[in-house]
Amino acid sequence: MILKTYIFIIFTTLFLHWETSETKSQGDIGRASLPPRGWNSYDSFCWTITEEEFLQNAELVAQRLKPHGYEYVVVDFLWYRKKTIGAYTDSYGFDVFDEWGRMVPDPGRWPSSQGGKGFSEVAGKVHSMGLKFGIHVMRGLSLQAFNANTLILDTTTGKAYEEAGRQWRAQDIGIKERTCAWMKNGFMSVNTKLGAGRAFLRSLYQQYADWGVDFVKLDCVFGDDLDLDEIIVVSEVLNELSRPIIYSLSPGTNAKPIIAKEVSGLVNMYRVTGDDWDTWEDVSAHFNVARDFTAANLVGVKGLKGKSWPDLDMLPLGWLTEAGSNDGPHRYCRLNLDEQRTQVTLWSMVRSPLIFGGDMRKLDDATFSLLTNPTLLEINWFSSNNMEFHYVTGSLSSSGKHSLSNHTEDKEKINVLETRVLALRSCKDVKANGWSTKVLDNNVEKVCWEENSNKRKAPFCLNKREALSASEGEMVYQHQNLGRLHLLVTERTELCFGASSNRKLTANEISRGSFSRCRSHANQMWENYNGTLMNSYSGLCAIMDFVRASSGGIRSWLATGRRGEIYLAFFNLNNQVTKMSAKISDITNAIHATSSKCSGTEVWSGTNLGAIKDSISMSVNAHGCALFVLNCT
Repeated sequence: MILKTYIFIIFTTLFLHWETSETKSQGDIGRASLPPRGWNSYDSFCWTITEEEFLQNAELVAQRLKPHGYEYVVVDFLWYRKKTIGAYTDSYGFDVFDEWGRMVPDPGRWPSSQGGKGFSEVAGKVHSMGLKFGIHVMRGLSLQAFNANTLILDTTTGKAYEEAGRQWRAQDIGIKERTCAWMKNGFMSVNTKLGAGRAFLRSLYQQYADWGVDFVKLDCVFGDDLDLDEIIVVSEVLNELSRPIIYSLSPGTNAKPIIAKEVSGLVNMYRVTGDDWDTWEDVSAHFNVARDFTAANLVGVKGLKGKSWPDLDMLPLGWLTEAGSNDGPHRYCRLNLDEQRTQVTLWSMVRSPLIFGGDMRKLDDATFSLLTNPTLLEINWFSSNNMEFHYVTGSLSSSGKHSLSNHTEDKEKINVLETRVLALRSCKDVKANGWSTKVLDNNVEKVCWEENSNKRKAPFCLNKREALSASEGEMVYQHQNLGRLHLLVTERTELCFGASSNRKLTANEISRGSFSRCRSHANQMWENYNGTLMNSYSGLCAIMDFVRASSGGIRSWLATGRRGEIYLAFFNLNNQVTKMSAKISDITNAIHATSSKCSGTEVWSGTNLGAIKDSISMSVNAHGCALFVLNCT
């Protein structure tokens, strides 16, 4: 017994030494050389977390998850907001900021921040645990700082920024008509074409570096909320700082590879969906997105001083709260075990960052096992040739009838709903050039989307009207409004079309814009030229698109390991048990292997498959998955 214990201790010590040295050597290559892993407070605390609660979670991450590569602990959302009566996620007047208009931690929730210390002491404690410290920030400038018209700090002099013989203030740089579409009382874009605008952003990230921040999650600048100018300037600032900081973008509502290619080289990770919560609809919504970004060769490409990774969002497992809640963690994850296995398996096969969102203080054994499964972690960091595998079949009954013998390449026949929506795409997309202007007898102008595929169908049209002038004080750069349009359902309504949703969308919700009372926000302003309809808020162009929503079907993913092993995952999106199969010849052809003799195991059941002759088959639970490790010689 003593000998067995001694051997176990030696093995464990060697394994931890290998993992730590492997991580260190990879980290020396550059920032985010592997998909980042860590913990984030949002899924369990929303915005209400305190310093004590955060450090308690950080200590447990260091003790339990750090040996498995989890190294970042991130304070999400509104750490500068006072938790008092009337405060919530989009309240106004409760935020704490300094004389330069920069957010600072609420001293009521973060007592160590008093005396102008910011997050310095918290970051120091996190670093002493062997972890790295991160924060969430919003786009640009806060509405409170704008209204207070604070001075802008010049970090090169330590004084107020001066140019053209005067000092510059918040209202010189803030673009109020470009407040975050889903947080109207929160934050707005800044004019990065002005030296003062760039100086303000530089002062923000210099302060974060001074605090000891290692990871920044910048929100409301990507997807439907695209602010490419700010993404670029922040990347330039981080590139110049002496402290290395991982640069992450969020959320990724309606994100597409063509847009991602413009930012992937500027950042280290970026969200590619809306917020992921613990519903099956959110989990299943990631399959098409994962396929598209992997097929576009965007996984692990060159990023800011390292690599960049499409991010499928946090893992909402364990002890959680609700979206937008003022309450802390109070409920367990609503996904069943099969659905949780599907989520972590897909995230690993796609090589997404793994950021756990549950309260570490109530981390149960089942969740811990999912987060630390050695096969998943190996796939997540070290697999290659990751792809959706199209040659899988399935049958919905044990008798083999009701066969689903189709490839999974967007050809499922199960419960597929097709919806036509107004969607946003890069203006470089060839599909964006489909709008024309029509003038009616009463001189009313319409902009119409021509349906090339169905000439007998009436085109979709919106009424054009010159955009409303802003009231005094509402828009600083009122000349930006000239030549821009409002789009109305009819000429007599006062409901204008806005491109981005006025609330945060979850991963499964289709972004389709909305009609609301006309105002001077850039989200409702459009420019119509050369057949395109460009939105003034995001710089993206509108198209009419068909969105397919499938509530069932089968999927499969394939990857190769660094020791020559093959990873094969079956995913059953159906609401009932499905027997799934794949031929060994199709598997080896997909990865250009020559061998047809394979053996292997299934991870979740522990089944030893022995020698596999022609194909692999397994019954997979509803919403569940099977994960095979194959050795072919």
